[in-house]
Amino acid sequence: MKRLTVLRHAKSSWDDPALDDFNRPLNERGWKAARRIGRELKQRGMHFDLVLASTAARVRETVDGVQEKYDFEAAPIRFEPKIYMASVEELMELVRALPDQAGSALLVGHNPGLERLVMELTHADEAGLRDYVAAKFPTAALAAIELSIEHWAETAGGCGRIVELILPRALDN
Repeated sequence: MKRLTVLRHAKSSWDDPALDDFNRPLNERGWKAARRIGRELKQRGMHFDLVLASTAARVRETVDGVQEKYDFEAAPIRFEPKIYMASVEELMELVRALPDQAGSALLVGHNPGLERLVMELTHADEAGLRDYVAAKFPTAALAAIELSIEHWAETAGGCGRIVELILPRALDN
């Protein structure tokens, strides 16, 4: 069993229309949401062996915001340029290439790729979490997926189920 947690970057700023999309930073609401997610990860005792994140500014800042409230401990954070604008197929390849010694990985990136990845990996659940993601995977949303695999290379469509869905707006201030 492997566990993949998918985190969409927090809300970014559109204040500077001349700024390239890749370089857009978080806005204040985004920083607050990233900190909320970090606090929630800590409270739930979630653990990651590896963090794989996009190199885009808003993702780097999301990781920074989460780290203000949550300690990744010894989990290496690897910034991967391929995540930015990645298709679901490209994201699946990145997941399949994860090292097997990592039992739990955190993937931080962008929509629509992440939402499509969650949909590809999972099947319907009694709690309706997949249905919620299908309707909307908002900024700073986090979905933890248990994958019925022994090796990351075995990752395939429908091999997982969402076991936790965290939405920052549902959390206390």
